[in-house]
Amino acid sequence: MNGAVFPALLRYWRNARGLSQLDLAVAADVSPKHVSFLETGRAKPSREMVLRLAATLGVPLRDQNALLVAAGFAEAFTERDPHGIDPTVRRALDRMMAHHEPFPLIVLDHHYDLVLANRGAMRMLLAALGPRAAAERNAMVLLFDPELLRPHVLDWEPVARRMLVRLQREALDHRRDDGLSRLLSRLCALPGVPADWRAPDLALPSEATLHLRLRLGDEVLAFLTTLTVFQAPQNAGLEELRIESYYPLDDATEAICRRLAQ
Repeated sequence: MNGAVFPALLRYWRNARGLSQLDLAVAADVSPKHVSFLETGRAKPSREMVLRLAATLGVPLRDQNALLVAAGFAEAFTERDPHGIDPTVRRALDRMMAHHEPFPLIVLDHHYDLVLANRGAMRMLLAALGPRAAAERNAMVLLFDPELLRPHVLDWEPVARRMLVRLQREALDHRRDDGLSRLLSRLCALPGVPADWRAPDLALPSEATLHLRLRLGDEVLAFLTTLTVFQAPQNAGLEELRIESYYPLDDATEAICRRLAQ
């Protein structure tokens, strides 16, 4: 491994977090001189130091593996494909999906591709799109494409703008993830997406919940959606899974979901 790779990656993540060498040293409880030597290649880190600095910087597990390899160590975190979820985790997700019925719950990977969906989610998609429900597996594209869910989303512009800003923040945070960049380009190229949305508006707040209203025929469903991630899973693929849960905001929405389940 090229000895300049680890110093470059460490500088990249420190700069991405907006920290000086002194800031990082204080936060990680190491000397500023040692951080400086690591970034210039004058010192080689121990495995424990790589993990300490990575944790302090909040580096995703997949990228912590890259830091370890760059420093000459073996990867610490498995990178199992999300579709090969550990059986114990899969059972937990299946229970969550079942208990959330008849309301929608979906599991997404870090590129917003659909990994799992309960029956409530599939019923909602089928009610909105019919046979086209199986045409696209990316949740962002489903929201943005004028041929898919977009015409059914009331107040589409503010909802889509918030979701795009979330994606832009993630792309900025994971600059080496080409998948996120390609997804952003695909969304911004769709008809009717304002050209000025390409520039990230980081002044918009990043919120964990979203109000979503969908029109299905003559009926309107109103949901509060929440996004849940696994905390400290020690598995890079598992860390990247997101659980999106839909909660009815009114009695009418609850009744429609229960009726669709019959």
